Amino acid sequence: MTHPAPTTLRAYGTALRRHLAQGRDAEGSAADRFAGAITGTGLLASDLTAFQERLLVEKILPRTAPGQRSALIRRAATFLSHTIVAPETTAGHAGEMARFQRSLVASLGRRSVDLAAANRGLAQEIARRGLSERSLAKRERTHADMLELSARQQEQLRRLSRQILSAQEDERRRISRELHDVIAQTLTGINLRLATLKKEAPLNTRTLERNIDRTQKLVERSVERVHQFARELRPAVLDDLGLIPALHACLKQFTGESGVKTRLVGFTGLERLGPDHRTVLYRVAQEALTNIARHARATHASISLERFGRRIRMRVADDGRSFDVERVLRSSAGSHLGLLGMRERVEMVGGVFEVTSVAGAGTVVEALIPFERIGRARPAEGRKRRKVGKTDA
Repeated sequence: MTHPAPTTLRAYGTALRRHLAQGRDAEGSAADRFAGAITGTGLLASDLTAFQERLLVEKILPRTAPGQRSALIRRAATFLSHTIVAPETTAGHAGEMARFQRSLVASLGRRSVDLAAANRGLAQEIARRGLSERSLAKRERTHADMLELSARQQEQLRRLSRQILSAQEDERRRISRELHDVIAQTLTGINLRLATLKKEAPLNTRTLERNIDRTQKLVERSVERVHQFARELRPAVLDDLGLIPALHACLKQFTGESGVKTRLVGFTGLERLGPDHRTVLYRVAQEALTNIARHARATHASISLERFGRRIRMRVADDGRSFDVERVLRSSAGSHLGLLGMRERVEMVGGVFEVTSVAGAGTVVEALIPFERIGRARPAEGRKRRKVGKTDA
């Protein structure tokens, strides 16, 4: 059998909620019916007071706007006082009723303040935890991005190593074929002509001069071919005369083979650049021109070198067809070894490599490397710029 006290408390709670929701005065309301109802339930006034206080603090006040809590607490206290004190005895205990209501309102007010403070602390803690979770999620995303970037770079390095080995084998094969097909055949022809001259010289002196002239041309052609191989492997002018003459010779050969008009702009003091850095700039320019000849279909190309603080910036530009730089750099095709090789060369000396290609504007290959000089140059030399060469087809 259910004890009457919990039933009475539930009924009281329902009546209090309805009273607060409807905004009615406690007098003449459901509070009067509880005035005598609690006598036989074993409930004390303190029990009912504690129940109402717990109901307000845990259930009602958290759902009430802060500006409305004081009025709600006063109305709940009035409701409780009319419930505890019978209506017929209210007139004789008016002062006691007023003190009881003030005490109850003050107690619930303190609990309301404590509740508000606890709510603010809880909200702050929730905000801090949310910030920590967002920060952790951001760090996890950053970590994942770094791992992905590292994996992509490692794969790119592996691909570059494989392509370099493949390119070296292709170059060896090409040189071997050229030596066999051109140099060896030419030398064989020279040997045959010399044997013919040896036999014909005593018999027909009139054709001797003509055969000697032909043999000399074969020798000159072989020497020129050997010089061409040497320039491709390592241009002597780069070591003997410096970067600008080497680039000028490279552009002259490029124009003669491709028909593309070219221009070269540099600055004085550039030849004081160290040999490793000169080699990097020359190879980047050489590979960029090779790409222009193979793919760009350009009519004009230019190489410019300028001081950029304590660094040198070289730009190789053309007006040819554009391409998707990111797609090419991500591609695993061996035909794109040039871009990767240029970037590796530049980064090897602490530089920055960048390629931009825009439809209708052509392509720009840019290398920015430290200006490490062999000796000390005069201050004015590093700042003075001039056009040092121009080659037109």
